Amino acid sequence: MINATIEVRMTSSRLPGKPLMLAGGITMLEILIRRLSQSRFIEKIIVATTTNTQDDPIIKFCIANNLPYFRGSEHNVLERVYAAAKQFHTDTLVQITGDCPLIDYRMVDDLIEIFNNNYPTSRVVSNTGPEISMPWGFDVQVYKADELKKVLDNSPSEEDKEHVSQRFYSAEFKGIYNLLHIKYGPPLNRPELRVTLDYLEDYLLIKEIVEDFGIERLKEFTAEDIIEWLDRHPAQRDLVIAKHHEG
Repeated sequence: MINATIEVRMTSSRLPGKPLMLAGGITMLEILIRRLSQSRFIEKIIVATTTNTQDDPIIKFCIANNLPYFRGSEHNVLERVYAAAKQFHTDTLVQITGDCPLIDYRMVDDLIEIFNNNYPTSRVVSNTGPEISMPWGFDVQVYKADELKKVLDNSPSEEDKEHVSQRFYSAEFKGIYNLLHIKYGPPLNRPELRVTLDYLEDYLLIKEIVEDFGIERLKEFTAEDIIEWLDRHPAQRDLVIAKHHEG
């Protein structure tokens, strides 16, 4: 079974409450789920949040929308994501973070197909990380859920626990995972651009993009459309880039 997890919590230090902030009358989390739900391959989208009571509103949202969810460790995200995947009988895991509400399901499906065609020679397929070539905010990683169990059983570092897939990118483990990193050409080759949800400026930008395209087109507009929008709105685009450089 191919499932996706979305790591999400309300207690971000930079932008508290960001998953449930609104654009066009719906939450950032719902925007992400609506877009990701267009995937041809993903069977379940699992919201992986924490046992912190401050994340109760996320659970209420999931229950109201009949969404699969899991509550686990706030700080050991590796353990939380693996337990969420295991509870829903996940074979191949599509790892998404709640910071990517504008995720493009077409890119997700491309990576799933590439993973299926290259496993087990490559045990991880990714378009993010140190060699990212696209705008930040369309980040996808695909691998077998059991890979996380192997990390958990093999002395995970604090960085492993916090960043889940950290080990896959490590030079020390390169020969084990043989990570296949997807490089994009034009027009997607714009790694200086950002549509991640990290600061207030990010939220205001994403809100404007969503409301400009319109909720009725939420499932349609592509990563390329978003890049074109950013280039038509350089003031908003550059404010976010500057904020991330500052941060």
